[in-house]
Amino acid sequence: MSAARAVRHAPLELRGRRVSLRSLSEDDFPAWHEVRTRCADWLLRWEPRPKGAPVPLEDRPSFAARCGIRERERHLGTGYGFGIFVGERFAGEVTLSSIQRGPFQSGFIGYWIDEAMAGRGLVPEAVVVALRFAFETISLHRVEISIIPRNLASRRVVEKLDIREEGVALRFLEIDGVWEDHVRYAITAEEWADREPSLVAEWIAG
Repeated sequence: MSAARAVRHAPLELRGRRVSLRSLSEDDFPAWHEVRTRCADWLLRWEPRPKGAPVPLEDRPSFAARCGIRERERHLGTGYGFGIFVGERFAGEVTLSSIQRGPFQSGFIGYWIDEAMAGRGLVPEAVVVALRFAFETISLHRVEISIIPRNLASRRVVEKLDIREEGVALRFLEIDGVWEDHVRYAITAEEWADREPSLVAEWIAG
């Protein structure tokens, strides 16, 4: 066993009704790479990238390094990355990132799904699982989801969950070299406490 593998911690796994979320490892590379390659046109146009920057490498060493970064973030408490699985099939990712403590106690959720599995309610379910983890396990106070206005598929996720819209942040994030506006959605711990029974009943409970 290599030194890198010797210090690897057990993956974090969360379960919903149809999906399970777990941290990715190098063993997940073939399934991840197949989806990313097949869905490149579906995914890359929405992903942050500075002007002139190449598309990030998606080979095995780069994926392994990415998994290592996510693991360090998890153990520092600054971020949590999960693969979305339906049974044994890899379907996409959901991340809880940019976690700030102190007076903020906040983080951001982002997600993507295999185009072949879109429209089945899998991402809303995964987001509810991630929200329950954010509020009930790591005790965040606020979670935000920011989406390019024309990304209608991503906006349907928050609309299905009736997550509160806060407004538009102008030129919020650089996407493929363009500073794009984002619609900001958010939910607080108080809102989660009020809505948790109905969200869990609709999306997670068996």
